[in-house]
Amino acid sequence: MNLPTSVEQPGAEEYSIAKVFGEGLAEELRKHEDFYFFSPDETTSNRLSSVFESSGRAWQLPIEPWDVGLAKDGHIIEMLSENVLFATMAGHILSGGRACLASYEAFLPIISSQLDQHLKFLKQAKETSWHPRYWALNILSTSCWQRQDHNGYTHQNPALISNLLAKPSNEVNCLFPIDDVAAAAAWEFMTRTKNVVNLTTFNKIEVPRWIDINHARFQLTNGGASIFQFASDDNPEIIVAGIGDIPTIEALEGIKLAKQEAPDLRVRFIGVAALSYGAIGTTENKLRPNDFNDYFTPDKPIVVNFHGYPETAFGIFAHYAAPYRLNIHGYQDQGSTTSPMDELARNSCSRYDIAASILERSGRYGFMRKFRDIKVENANYASQFGVDQ
Repeated sequence: MNLPTSVEQPGAEEYSIAKVFGEGLAEELRKHEDFYFFSPDETTSNRLSSVFESSGRAWQLPIEPWDVGLAKDGHIIEMLSENVLFATMAGHILSGGRACLASYEAFLPIISSQLDQHLKFLKQAKETSWHPRYWALNILSTSCWQRQDHNGYTHQNPALISNLLAKPSNEVNCLFPIDDVAAAAAWEFMTRTKNVVNLTTFNKIEVPRWIDINHARFQLTNGGASIFQFASDDNPEIIVAGIGDIPTIEALEGIKLAKQEAPDLRVRFIGVAALSYGAIGTTENKLRPNDFNDYFTPDKPIVVNFHGYPETAFGIFAHYAAPYRLNIHGYQDQGSTTSPMDELARNSCSRYDIAASILERSGRYGFMRKFRDIKVENANYASQFGVDQ
């Protein structure tokens, strides 16, 4: 992949995060004979089909002329059971191999108990001198709640993020690449780390490209966060942060809407690429309190748009900042078979919600009704026509 060292117009072009991971999986299959990719029957629908350029699906029954993508020696294991796939993958990793599992975000919580046991094993293994360091157990979580306009409420559940970030053993990294370049940096991180679980969450739609590869790598090696200068003003009066691909889009669009209403508004935008136990950043590089104050200031209000449950992000940010400074948006378990913008609005994660919070928390009242009316108008339109305005 040709990774840019500069992005002249952030947000102007759109690319696929999923395609980057598909190409990364294909490269791992070519480079390492011990690498296996585990997936239910959604490899193609999750836009990861580049893996089939390097291997076929493992298949031991007769292969007919009309069959596609099957191989006796295939290293792609497809089965409609996350439990069986996880158990097989974990056994392979603990035998010294490399592997990755991908599935829909809403289905992955079914392996929570198995992940708990794997993490307990890693904790004990670290305390035993003769155990080797095992390759990271990597999970790709896609087909996320913000884009379930065809499947609806049944396919909305970011709970695995909360479960893993609650583990005091500090052996979990939750990564949130915001574009294709950040995805490449995340994949580099996932394939080099050991004795951890990496959960990487992204949507399979094309999204804007925001940052270059140096910026993306900096985030993962320097506390998991950074200032986006193209969306930031000097001497900010309020800080806005995005954690996740679509939450970042909505946060940045929310800033634009807020500035249309208040041209004198001064905002700083922070991109957060990773969370770990009790901290912004990875298990290797957590954001230090002094650096948090440099980014988020010691006293300004903070509005966060988070991919998962807001309480999870609140618990982490409250380690750094007084709770009264925090306004956290995230998934509130509100869903339906509806349009993408209406789904975001139902969970108070849309650009209109972010704009309203920015203006309110910066002391500019009087705009709540306008943004509320826009949300109602769009909800009515989506209900009637099935799409956003």
